[in-house]
Amino acid sequence: MAKSILIPTLIAAKNIDSLNRSFVSTVDLDNGNVFGKGELSTNSNESQVYKTVTPATDSLSGLYMAFSPEDVVLTDDLGNQFKVGTLDPRAFTNRANVVFSGFKPQVGDLVLISADGISGGTAKAYAVATNGSSVLAFADNAISGLSFKVVETTYISVASANNIGSQRVTAYLLECVAN
Repeated sequence: MAKSILIPTLIAAKNIDSLNRSFVSTVDLDNGNVFGKGELSTNSNESQVYKTVTPATDSLSGLYMAFSPEDVVLTDDLGNQFKVGTLDPRAFTNRANVVFSGFKPQVGDLVLISADGISGGTAKAYAVATNGSSVLAFADNAISGLSFKVVETTYISVASANNIGSQRVTAYLLECVAN
């Protein structure tokens, strides 16, 4: 299954450091997945790293969105880590128990996310946070928690190791209307 692609088109977190945090999760999270900020990690090698919390009905506000560069980190037998780029960002995910970056969406932020990053099949007017899931879901209306208005249906061009040239994947330009 392809992983979601997230392009933070115009977000306040690019210029406001306090909207960015480091996280660690017990499950894999794709870029564009949403989650709550939990307690600080107690691991000695994880300074200022927060645990993720799966969104719940009573806590769909104040969520963060996963966004890390689509680099693959390889670790050798000596513990040295190397980053190599991945040709196809749909193969990337933020691995469980590995620190990754996230930002807090603000009203007015614009993000471009591939169709794999939103559940519910057919596009609707909004993409919203839902109970028990880190994946945004299509909805007819905004909710009182994290909500994005679908501005347009478009595409993201990605390279493919199996296909010379580029390949288009369906994507949605979303504007945050409630956080």
